[in-house]
Amino acid sequence: MTLLTNKDTAKWYPVYTNPRAEKQACQALVSKGIETYLPLHRQLKQWSDRKKWVEEPFIKSYLFVRINEHEQTEVLMTKGIARFIYFSGRIASMPDRQIDELKLLMASPYELEVTAEHLQPGEKIVIKAGPLKGLTGEIISYRSQKQLALRLENLGYSIVVYVASSLLERF
Repeated sequence: MTLLTNKDTAKWYPVYTNPRAEKQACQALVSKGIETYLPLHRQLKQWSDRKKWVEEPFIKSYLFVRINEHEQTEVLMTKGIARFIYFSGRIASMPDRQIDELKLLMASPYELEVTAEHLQPGEKIVIKAGPLKGLTGEIISYRSQKQLALRLENLGYSIVVYVASSLLERF
């Protein structure tokens, strides 16, 4: 039995892709055997002659890879990958919990919105009922409604979810 050192532990890393190359880069990474998560959402697109539902990347030019540090070069050598995201001079990693929460949000029936605006920290809450039960976040005031803002650390983005205030509980 071999013990893994911290350098051998797989972590989630946000990766910046070339413009409009998220799906192709994701497929290339998967074909290399790298665990990848690309959050997609359905969107109704309007063309001059028709409308069509398409799956679009939820966060433009971003996808997430779960790798060991020694696999970073392999990710960068993948077609469509531009670079890793850096935070305070180091490659940013994300806790498993944040990816699990993002997956939970993407599977929920709630209307979601990604915003690059930096939301002011507010009261910490937990959702006490519904499909997002157990999700934690911060309350913000936006468009005169109570909303849950789930801050994705190290990305510079926030995800805003419209949730009834009756489903929220302070912690």
